[in-house]
Amino acid sequence: MKNQLREVPRFNNIKEIIYNSVKLYPENIAFTIKNKVDENVHYENITYAKLLEDINSLGTALYEKKLKGKRIAIIGKNRYEWAISHLACLLGGIVSVPLDKDLQIKELEESLIRSKVNAIIFDEKLIEKINIIKEKGTTDITEYICMSDIEKFENIKNLINNGRNLLKRGNQEYEKHEVDSKSMSILLFTSGTTSKSKAVMLSQYGIATNVYDMQIVESFYSTDVNIAFLPYHHIFGSTAMIVMLASGMKTVFPDGLRYIKQNLIEYKVSVFVGVPLLIDKMYSNIEKEIGKQGKTKLIKFATKICNILLKLHIDIRRKVFKQIIDGLGGKMRFVIAGGAPLDKNVEKKFNEFGIHIVQGYGLTETSPVISAENDKYSKYGSVGIPMKNTEVKIVDKDENGIGEIIVRGPNVMIGYYENEEATREVIKEGWFYTGDLGFVDKEGYLFITGRKKDMIVLKNGKKVFPEELETLINRNDEVEESFVFGMKDKEDESRIRVAVKVVYNKDIIKNMYGDISKDYLYNLIWNKIKQINKTLPRYKYITHMILTDEPLIKTTTHKIKRVEEFHNIQKQDL
Repeated sequence: MKNQLREVPRFNNIKEIIYNSVKLYPENIAFTIKNKVDENVHYENITYAKLLEDINSLGTALYEKKLKGKRIAIIGKNRYEWAISHLACLLGGIVSVPLDKDLQIKELEESLIRSKVNAIIFDEKLIEKINIIKEKGTTDITEYICMSDIEKFENIKNLINNGRNLLKRGNQEYEKHEVDSKSMSILLFTSGTTSKSKAVMLSQYGIATNVYDMQIVESFYSTDVNIAFLPYHHIFGSTAMIVMLASGMKTVFPDGLRYIKQNLIEYKVSVFVGVPLLIDKMYSNIEKEIGKQGKTKLIKFATKICNILLKLHIDIRRKVFKQIIDGLGGKMRFVIAGGAPLDKNVEKKFNEFGIHIVQGYGLTETSPVISAENDKYSKYGSVGIPMKNTEVKIVDKDENGIGEIIVRGPNVMIGYYENEEATREVIKEGWFYTGDLGFVDKEGYLFITGRKKDMIVLKNGKKVFPEELETLINRNDEVEESFVFGMKDKEDESRIRVAVKVVYNKDIIKNMYGDISKDYLYNLIWNKIKQINKTLPRYKYITHMILTDEPLIKTTTHKIKRVEEFHNIQKQDL
């Protein structure tokens, strides 16, 4: 199966990608910045030509500060200054170390020490943490640069102006830098779903290959508008940013999670890359609106008609469901989901409305995409087929063909920074052992069944995959999220029982049932769990439930921190 639908140029590094885009789309808008002063809103459009000018100016100023060949940490929300700081590092041979803005101060300090950064570029909202770290003096940081103009700190705007003047005077050292495509260019900490995150060394060649692999199969156009919801400090977010720039499209920034609908309409967003949690919420809002207007039966009937016509190659979905698409800004056409399993029903519904949604799979260690659905190859429940330059194998298969997913390709990391032992554990003879379990069907589609370390192994040897059960439980309106785990039976400790912690949605419960007692609510949700049990083999039955309104412990990309969550449950009396 050849996973290539179109021809695009292939590049070795991100510098080549950016220069090519500037050549092809100099006047296209690369980024739109929203500036708010009191009630006045002003939009600033940055063209591709201006983007490169800003990158080269900032990079030249960083060289002037003796940061050539050094390491720079970047921390803050998604914004233009974050993007050009990262790109200025990549185009000039400076190692970029993106960090999670939500790190606690101790974790932030430890990450800065472990990564041996020489400078930090930070969002002004983090000023308190930065001041404490600066005063302690435990890091190797000599330059503290703020993304905005604040007292006592160097800032991006000032550096760009300084760099521009240096360029005018003939300083071309930064512009002429030749990128070493295969050396460490990005040092990224894993999202921390395990106890201690590892630092992943990635090369530009790996990321550029991944960008190419996505461009040849996914439909990205230079007329598209993308909204940067995925945090840039996450590899899925930062590689997606490069994909958008490689395609000549415009990127806008969200005002926050609660303004998502407003932002989609405001910017007429056509491409959205997100985690399933966000996509589920978008669909949930659509469903509520349909129900409120009493159009559920009408939509079902219209869907059937559209599906019949689609088989005859007549596509009227976007006309029939115009009102739904208008609620998402009117231009939404392409959604990419990744980072966690997407509900098959949600994927199916979006596609039925005429919004093409695909699911992908990858890890920080693979730059990140391993496989993805696309216009040609798509199957509900799968994560598509492997990317062109990535080999996938399933090893140690059980009787159902499920085994560990291993991958090989240029997108695989160089290794874990200063951790040869951990690197040797996961990279063997060129193959990266993902720790994920799955299978490949007869047509070559990859299916993920769960994490090897999260799998629940019962006394009889049967295996239960928590994510599979969580997806079924989360379909209930009353459930905000759930966490399935294995617990020891109190009477027979050698026996493992399947249990679940359910977080209920307070607002939905109130709207649907009014003021009800905790006992009534418990029985209500427990009866729904029992209905799910009836659809499962007996060994997968959930036999215990914890009910709460407290959110689960999650990473910034909304993955459950399963180890921490399990420890929390263990502290309580099960």
